[in-house]
Amino acid sequence: MITVRFYRIYDIGRDLDLDRLEEALARSVATSRPTFVRIKPKSILMEAPPLQWRMNPVRVEKDGISIVMSAVVRLYDIGVISLCFVFENPSARPGDLERLGLAFAAQEGLDPHFENCLRSIQQVLSPYIHGFVAEPDFFEDYTIFTTDTVDEPADPLPILLGDTAPVAAQIREETLKYTLNYTPQDRIILSYDSSLICSPESPNDMLDLIEYANVQVFELRYYDRLLMHQVEKMFDDIEHADRMSWLRRMSQYHTIMSRIMETNAEITEVIEKVNNLIKVTEDIYYAKVYAKALTVFRADQWSESVTRKIEMLRDNYSMLSDEVRIQHSYFLEWVIIILIALEFGFAIFEYLGG
Repeated sequence: MITVRFYRIYDIGRDLDLDRLEEALARSVATSRPTFVRIKPKSILMEAPPLQWRMNPVRVEKDGISIVMSAVVRLYDIGVISLCFVFENPSARPGDLERLGLAFAAQEGLDPHFENCLRSIQQVLSPYIHGFVAEPDFFEDYTIFTTDTVDEPADPLPILLGDTAPVAAQIREETLKYTLNYTPQDRIILSYDSSLICSPESPNDMLDLIEYANVQVFELRYYDRLLMHQVEKMFDDIEHADRMSWLRRMSQYHTIMSRIMETNAEITEVIEKVNNLIKVTEDIYYAKVYAKALTVFRADQWSESVTRKIEMLRDNYSMLSDEVRIQHSYFLEWVIIILIALEFGFAIFEYLGG
């Protein structure tokens, strides 16, 4: 038994009320909520499990291979769509998994099928999500291969790298660095673009853990990109304001500060939700798999990048605030000087007039 899961994750830029959507979608599609089955519910905490439903199967032909895949959609309350194509072969022969991995390396040939499904998702969700937009060109792609025997494939590198060419020892070591086992009969190999799960039992829980880690890191990437645009716009707005007259410049500074404060509040709240998407509390092995997945996907690097940009916004807010305060002080000083001068002028006028 082998399966291949091709994931693509998209963002729609807004939070979702999954309970309301679940009620609305029930009229047209059969929805459900995924749950972990092999551990106690309190071992993994997820405040809002994603909402999922199945789409029409997808037929793909490539390099003489013709396969039919089921399509599963998941919606996350943080505004994420996860679209997964699943191919299963209960009667696979040795080497079939590697052939599939090489044929669809880097998900080659699947772009039009994902784009068609994304348009179908948009048709389903648009009546319930005002202004629904998911960028088809900005996504996270990931592939998970599974097999029910730990001995197949004999060499996992061609599957994970999508290439049969010989590799250096350090590349092999780095690719297989995050290999985890719970029993001698199973193993999980986590790598940046794909994973291999070998287990005689259903690996659904592990599949979900890896998907959730991907969703979390993709959101960090999304908001890092959004913050980059906001920082660039902030510098452009400041440069433009500096060419204005004093009064207009101060007004523009206030506008920029309001925008920075709003952006900071919104993104800080969203990042908090992203970082708390899921918590593995009691199961040691599940916690280890999830932590290693986040490490492999470089969650820390993206989190640090987001934090730096938020701090940059805050620093510029402070600088603008100081500048406005200083200019306000200068203005008050000049008002006081003018009032004193007027008072002296009136006094002299009265003295000379007397």
